[in-house]
Amino acid sequence: MSRDQVVGVLLLVVGVLGIIVYGWLVFLTEWSLFILQLSVFIAVAVILAIISWIGYTLATTPPPKPIEEIEKEIEEELKRVEETSKSETEKAG
Repeated sequence: MSRDQVVGVLLLVVGVLGIIVYGWLVFLTEWSLFILQLSVFIAVAVILAIISWIGYTLATTPPPKPIEEIEKEIEEELKRVEETSKSETEKAG
């Protein structure tokens, strides 16, 4: 059995046990309301944390260069390459 298969079986067992324990906590204990409140809070907190992270990333990432500026840089580089190529050809000839 490969390492990936062992990890897969372990994840499967943990998942099934988690479902059983969660079901027991929600339906068969006096903690059911608290467990449901905690579950919903965690789910909402995770979603809002992801939204916050996206907002932070958008706010702190510099905007990309305009296409015109990139095209200008490419044209300048091509001119330099052509001039270098011409001067090397003239020196060789």
